Amino acid sequence: MNKFYVVFFLLFQLGGINAQNDTGIFGRVVDSKTQNPLGFVVVSIQNSSLMQLTKADGNFSFDSLPPGNILLLVHSQGFQDGLYPIEITAGIRLDLGTIALEEDQSIEQQSSIITLIESDFGEDNSSSESTSGLLQSSRDAFLQAAAFNWGQARFRVRGLDSEHSTMMINGVVMNKILDGRPQWGEWGGLNDALRNQEFTLGTAPSDYTFGGILGTQEINTRASIYRPGSRISFSGTNTNYSWRTMATHASGMNARGWAFVVSAGKRWAQEGYFEGTNYDANSFFISIEKKLSEQHSLNLTALYTPNSRAKNSPNTAEVTQLTNVKYNSYWGFQDGKKRNARIKTIEEPTIMLNHYFKINDKANLNSSVLYQFGKIANSNIDFQNANSPDPAYYRKMPSYYTSLYARDNGEFSGAFTPDFENAEKSKAAFLANPQVDWKALYEANQNPVFDSNGLITGYEPTKSKYVLYEDQVQDQTVVATTNLSVLLSEHIALNAGAFFKKLQSQNSQQLLDLLGGSYFEDIDAFYGGNQSQSDLNNPDRQVVVGDTYGYNYNFYANTLDAFTQFKFTFSKVDFYLAQSFSKSSYQREGLYKNGIYPSNSFGKSEKVVFENFGFKAGLNLKISGKQLVTFNAAHLTKAPSLRNTFANSRVNNSIADGIESENNSSLDASYVYRSPKFKARLTAYYALLKNATQISFFYAEGIFDDGAGYLNTDAFVSQTLTQLNKKNIGAEFSLEYQLSPTFKTTFSAAFGEYTYDSNPKVTLINDAQASVENTSPVFDFGTAALKKYKQAGMPQRAYSVGVEYRDPKYWWISANINYLTNSYIDISPISRTEIFYRNPSSGFNFPEATEERAAQLLQQEKFAPTMLLNLVGGKSWRIYGKNVGIFASINNVLDVTYKTGGYEQARNANFRERNQDISSGSPSFGPKYFYGYGRTYFVNLYINL
Repeated sequence: MNKFYVVFFLLFQLGGINAQNDTGIFGRVVDSKTQNPLGFVVVSIQNSSLMQLTKADGNFSFDSLPPGNILLLVHSQGFQDGLYPIEITAGIRLDLGTIALEEDQSIEQQSSIITLIESDFGEDNSSSESTSGLLQSSRDAFLQAAAFNWGQARFRVRGLDSEHSTMMINGVVMNKILDGRPQWGEWGGLNDALRNQEFTLGTAPSDYTFGGILGTQEINTRASIYRPGSRISFSGTNTNYSWRTMATHASGMNARGWAFVVSAGKRWAQEGYFEGTNYDANSFFISIEKKLSEQHSLNLTALYTPNSRAKNSPNTAEVTQLTNVKYNSYWGFQDGKKRNARIKTIEEPTIMLNHYFKINDKANLNSSVLYQFGKIANSNIDFQNANSPDPAYYRKMPSYYTSLYARDNGEFSGAFTPDFENAEKSKAAFLANPQVDWKALYEANQNPVFDSNGLITGYEPTKSKYVLYEDQVQDQTVVATTNLSVLLSEHIALNAGAFFKKLQSQNSQQLLDLLGGSYFEDIDAFYGGNQSQSDLNNPDRQVVVGDTYGYNYNFYANTLDAFTQFKFTFSKVDFYLAQSFSKSSYQREGLYKNGIYPSNSFGKSEKVVFENFGFKAGLNLKISGKQLVTFNAAHLTKAPSLRNTFANSRVNNSIADGIESENNSSLDASYVYRSPKFKARLTAYYALLKNATQISFFYAEGIFDDGAGYLNTDAFVSQTLTQLNKKNIGAEFSLEYQLSPTFKTTFSAAFGEYTYDSNPKVTLINDAQASVENTSPVFDFGTAALKKYKQAGMPQRAYSVGVEYRDPKYWWISANINYLTNSYIDISPISRTEIFYRNPSSGFNFPEATEERAAQLLQQEKFAPTMLLNLVGGKSWRIYGKNVGIFASINNVLDVTYKTGGYEQARNANFRERNQDISSGSPSFGPKYFYGYGRTYFVNLYINL
């Protein structure tokens, strides 16, 4: 008998050895608790192309293996990976016996991460959603740290926004055409139903799409791949919501070829972590598969997750000092209950039909059609000829009075004239009523009714000065996609795919509540005459609840995308080549003839078409079964998002000046070491994003001359940045070391340098200066000196050290300390243009605008470093044949207060006003900040039936 050697790891068991003419291995995978066989488990030989799924009875086998040492990887969702070193001996077919996989209780962290990725950090949630949701399916230690430990501080992998990722369900891209980002709320609360995930980081190859430069996530909802059984869970937390319950059942494939999965859940809170943030969300999921034959199968998937959540306000340092970091200016008491004016609502059902076609043993064709419809809405208070209802409005704060400077014929005289008496009065008034005064709003919309004695006996409704409305986006999206996978030869595989997406999106303003009044005028009270009319085709409208007003237009968009990818696999090296082509066309159709833009608002705009290409390649050098070196490179052009194509879409058809496709390049190189006891990865990366377009809206003062030389002219402007470049350079490092069968240590580090790499062009549109002759009042502000400023919105450096104890009796606990630093405020581009230094009434620079003082005023704020301690643990039991478990986590154990982001206010848009505001010592337009959660907990109790 030939000699052989096998190295055991943990529960690895050796069965009999069959000496045959063939060389290979075979075995059986089971659940360690129930000893039931596990089907559809991925069994692969590391650093090779050899991979297969276990059969329904848990069996697998590899034949014709070359002699030598290998690492066998056994992977399945919901279980810990098994990594086993094996020595293959020529002529022997080795029986590995039974391989028992242990439940991975830490996967319960996926249940808690939804509280992070749904956080509202600002007015426009889509631009600030975390990329943590992309990382749930990854087992990489670095990415686990990024998702579960650093995600609470808005960490972004490689400094990239989620628009540079590709999010897919059953091969269908779910990124929105409007902004290019996934809308996580469309599948929130379905964690158990959406656990079958694959993730690729960066530009590494995906079998489903070309992808972006951040990564690709694919969620598979095919009913037959779910492990049969039921699961019920109940959770409590103090983050966005307070309570959650979920139930999921999977039938498995029956003898007649049917399989189904159903799941439902609910999350709710009277108040989340921040004041006045109520939450209400329901989740429904069904997947039904019919196996038509050995080659064909159909699967229907439907998702519906209606949810609404109240937002929390960003606040200036002054507001926070007067209140606390949980303060939220968006709510107030009404009839003894908290009512938030700003609610985000998502109601978008999704229906998907997939056809799985196994052409032969080497080729598969999967095709899908998707239909999605519904609305995304954001509510707010609108008002006409009345004071702002915002309790923290700058004119209501003490700083408004303590930062006053005298004026002389519209010019600032330079004399500092603080009004401390009124400052104290405003402070007292704010502290006495720091929330929205709903009662006062109702009273403002009604006239008092007097009796014969002159006493008020009641109120009768009149024209509303205040109303509650919502900005609505009602989408209808149709997607058709197909994906082909072919093993062309022993060493060459082909992936090819294409999808077509068609969007019709109606964008409008809907009146929700007259707040006690009888009607509201459909005008812009800032203007007079025809300019005030929202729709000249229907002038002087009086709108009531349910009516559309203000603006109303459609977006039409078509996107065609195709890719091919060739993967070459050899014993010592793998490499791939991929290419893509896409074509996008956008058009706006105005349904209102706006009074400001009568000739450029009604009807259809010209079509805007972008054609784009992408190329990427990479290789894996297999040093040994344990060591791997990878390289990836990509260059692609990318169409600007729909929202960044039209400069002022609410009121006209104008296309952003100078808009063009983005050019993105990416490089990364990694060294990977993986053994049963020690795992490490070191990655260096470089990304250059060129020619981006960015549109924003804000009030500005002192940048336009009103014709009388008065500087303090309020203007609501649309700002467009073009030719905006960003450069991201950094490194990622992680290691895991299994000190013993029960103790494991981890270390992860992210070192990034994310900067602006150009001085973008800045144009502004001031609606107040539109006219019949000037239908597109675009003002060229030249370039903004942004180069070398830091990108904002995330820590650029992060470090994590953790230790984990996992007891053989199925309980575990872990602790990690995280240090996050190099996070910066979002700067105002308009303040970095030459216009910032210019007096609009004279055309000359302000005499006091020295370089030294400008450098002080324009220095980018760097936030203080943050250290967060997190504790996580869990326990499971086998009770009457059922698996019962509990998971608990405490984040930010030390209750540290820290800023997760912020932005400079652009209202003081010239040097003199900004200088005087800051020099006062109590700026009225200081930056606004977002704060992270303090000490939070998450507890989940579940039972698997």
